Amino acid sequence: MPRPLCTTEGCTKITSTNGKCIAHGGGKRCTESGCEKSAIKNTGKCTAHGGGKRCSESGCDNGAKGTTMKCIAHGGGKRCNEDDCNNPVASKSNKCKDHGGGVTCSEKDCTNNAIGKIGKCRKHGGGKRCSEEGCTTSAADLSDKCKTHGGGQRCSETGCDNTTRNSTDKCSIHGGTIICSIKDCEKQVRYGYDKCMSHGGGKRCSEPECDKGADSKTGKCVSHGGGKRCPNCIDWIDSQCGSYRYDWYCARCFKRKFPDDPRSQVHYQHTKEMLVRDAINNSFKGFIHDKPLYTGACECTHRRRIDHRKLIGGTMVCVETDEFAHNAYDPKDEEIRYDDLFMVYSGKWIFIRFNPDKDKSNTSFEDKLTTLIEVLNEQIHRAEVDENKEPLEIIKLFY
Repeated sequence: MPRPLCTTEGCTKITSTNGKCIAHGGGKRCTESGCEKSAIKNTGKCTAHGGGKRCSESGCDNGAKGTTMKCIAHGGGKRCNEDDCNNPVASKSNKCKDHGGGVTCSEKDCTNNAIGKIGKCRKHGGGKRCSEEGCTTSAADLSDKCKTHGGGQRCSETGCDNTTRNSTDKCSIHGGTIICSIKDCEKQVRYGYDKCMSHGGGKRCSEPECDKGADSKTGKCVSHGGGKRCPNCIDWIDSQCGSYRYDWYCARCFKRKFPDDPRSQVHYQHTKEMLVRDAINNSFKGFIHDKPLYTGACECTHRRRIDHRKLIGGTMVCVETDEFAHNAYDPKDEEIRYDDLFMVYSGKWIFIRFNPDKDKSNTSFEDKLTTLIEVLNEQIHRAEVDENKEPLEIIKLFY
């Protein structure tokens, strides 16, 4: 004789006890106060409250997943089948969320994974929300509040109300941070790895021969187009990442589109480029700062800008302030930029690429400026006497 179905309206599952299936309250429930989840076998508690098999990793009390002896954070459970990916799979798929596993949010044009039963991601209201009045942020862990309002597990240190990190009972300040396994490296590891992003932890850029860390959604590093891009220059060959400080524009475009905004004034006054400009103007006359190159009857939609330039004879002498040595730029894009400039002015070029930030020499910024002025003076003299014969010379300072 077949077993009766669950008495909950619309449910076609077989009853366990109390006339209901396990999903609707049938079967043995967790003994933890206020918890309605199913108890695991003979433990009397659900997985979240200590029931079932636990992770074998030292100091970890999370539930072990599947047939493994570890929790998801420590490598247990089914892993993504993409090459070199060790993330846990999403839902019933064979891939992690980064590689398309799980259910996609039902909001139009949203590619995030859906959370919970309503078919939406956390951003669009999926999952449990914070119970604090007026707060729409997701609730943390098993609590009914977000981390800002006290939800989630808190640090065990006396008087500390920060959230715990990395499956420990402490926050990052009090030892909850897992350090990179590379000798002498004190950076934090990436989730699911034993190394920091710099030493190979986390997802890598999908561009051939690029080993930089990838943005999780785009699969590429910042140099190759990863990360959230500035809406103004997203189609430019040298597009930049947007910043929340500038309403997701890059600082360069924000300054040019909204010159009267107070944030543009702060940015304009304090960049190293401005300090370089002042040093050049105090030592030389006639240098043009940050102006586009125009040619007659040109219909270009994007006109290349040079930080500092001066035409001397048949040579354009230029200084580019490459903050942090343009480590986040694709070298191919830099080459294309030179080609674009040659299309505007076909004479000879001398580029001085100046890195004002920290480098291996540990030279101070003031001493770097002094060196820049000396080198610039030398190159101006070479252009005046037509000593430079190559169509393009690139001099890199402090790279």
